[in-house]
Amino acid sequence: MNFDKELDVRGLVCPLPILRTKKSLTDMTRGQILKIVATDPASLIDFQVFAEQTGNQLLSSAEASGEFLFYLKKK
Repeated sequence: MNFDKELDVRGLVCPLPILRTKKSLTDMTRGQILKIVATDPASLIDFQVFAEQTGNQLLSSAEASGEFLFYLKKK
């Protein structure tokens, strides 16, 4: 999937991945896609809830080798 910006939050635990994501989104324009790489298992639920609460669209989430990939489209 194409993306406009990548955020690496590997090694960080809740709430830091969400806080860093929120900060990254402020520098982006509407419709741009942020790729997030995380290692915190709680991030699966955290990013779903974050998307619902903020109106940003979680395009996909996947796990591979203990890492979680998220693609978030800015509202």
